[in-house]
Amino acid sequence: MATRTGGCLCGRVRWAYEGPENWRAHCHCTSCRRNTASPFTTFMGVPYARFRFTAAVPETYVSSPGVRRRFCATCGTPVAYEAERYPDEIHLYAASLDEVADFQPQFHVHVAEAVPWVELADKLKRFPHNG
Repeated sequence: MATRTGGCLCGRVRWAYEGPENWRAHCHCTSCRRNTASPFTTFMGVPYARFRFTAAVPETYVSSPGVRRRFCATCGTPVAYEAERYPDEIHLYAASLDEVADFQPQFHVHVAEAVPWVELADKLKRFPHNG
């Protein structure tokens, strides 16, 4: 199984997982936009059973009931999204992968909340809410 690695801007928080992701998607929801200060963010869902932090464990911010957003306490980089409604997986920010060249998102979620000033020309499936 292939191992993928990634981490925060300063390198304090590092992570790794083995095998394929459960899914790869662009998220346009308001919460993710505000958390990253960007028009959308790209995640992948990874089973907890194949995931581990390999350096410092990130801090946790409870952004809404049942939702935890993980970040580096040193540089502030968003690292992961965890939610009670997804008990078996962690959602990692794709842009924090060490190797991004072969990463291909599969779909868009929460496009009903997308900013009107960004137009994406990809042909990926779009879901108005959660896919």
